[in-house]
Amino acid sequence: MTALELLRTLVPLNALNAHNLALLAQEAMQEQLPAGTHLFTQGDEDGQSVYLLKGEVTLIASDQHQPRHVIEGTPSARYPLSQIKPRLFSGIAITPVTILRLDSALIDRYLSWDQMASYQITEFESSEDLQWMLRVMGSATFERIPVANANELFRRFQPIRVKASQIIIHQGEPGDYYYLVKSGTADVLRKIEKAHKVSVIDHIREGEGFGEEALLTGSPRNATVVMTADGVLMRLKRQDFDELLREPLVLWLELDEVRRRVKNGAGLLDVRLEDEFTHGTIKGSVNLPLCLLRQQAAELDPNRPYIVFCQTGSRSGAAAFLLTQRGFQVSALRGGLDSLRQNPS
Repeated sequence: MTALELLRTLVPLNALNAHNLALLAQEAMQEQLPAGTHLFTQGDEDGQSVYLLKGEVTLIASDQHQPRHVIEGTPSARYPLSQIKPRLFSGIAITPVTILRLDSALIDRYLSWDQMASYQITEFESSEDLQWMLRVMGSATFERIPVANANELFRRFQPIRVKASQIIIHQGEPGDYYYLVKSGTADVLRKIEKAHKVSVIDHIREGEGFGEEALLTGSPRNATVVMTADGVLMRLKRQDFDELLREPLVLWLELDEVRRRVKNGAGLLDVRLEDEFTHGTIKGSVNLPLCLLRQQAAELDPNRPYIVFCQTGSRSGAAAFLLTQRGFQVSALRGGLDSLRQNPS
């Protein structure tokens, strides 16, 4: 039995569509454990759903005299073991067992997406549109967006057909829209006035977004985006971007919380310009200017949480948004370095 076929036998995973089930299968962890292994303990508040695939497990509670037994292949084995948290039972393997562990929050999110998609299916022209929507919602950008926000976002996106060589945004112009690439590819170009040259600083592919920096900072567009292939863009107005996407995606922290997280290993990123950084910064921070973030983000440790900051917080919001899009765990110092003057200790 393949991983997908296995998941289809379990509840509530059997309610997922094929695309989300395939995504979930990539996160599934099977374990083979000997008899006598404690799978979990009564009172645990872990975020896992544990399924019994082979063998027999006993569920024991301190306030109940008779244990419960779950055996592979029986109806009760289709459901996660002692799912209510804190756990009401301890789980012990009576025989050698094979179990499956999954993140409960991830299951719930995929189920929410499915239900949302079913509700909104009339909004899309074809099943391809629906599958594109589901892929986007599984990206790092949308991972932290509440389902209700995502629902409204896709309702407000405007599809725009574009051609190769078509310029979508011009460097120096004010920001008005955020874009997602439904199909096609694009290049990000930046003109350096002093050097009198234009450089390609990034390539944008299907499912990726652009145009957020000017919306987040209120500054003019810092680059030009030109299509390199025919395609379709999904366009979102500034007001809709602010309301539904920016606020949930950028996690702002107060100074005390920043200190706590740094103490626990979070990295500090100063996203101001190099001249600003050398003039004074927070001890232990690394300089990664916002204008270079697209090019240099790959040099960061993907397994380390980061806290970004600038002078006032404006550039921090843009940096946090961009890094979150790339799958990093990022938060931002509210008020930037100016907040340190108010809290000098």
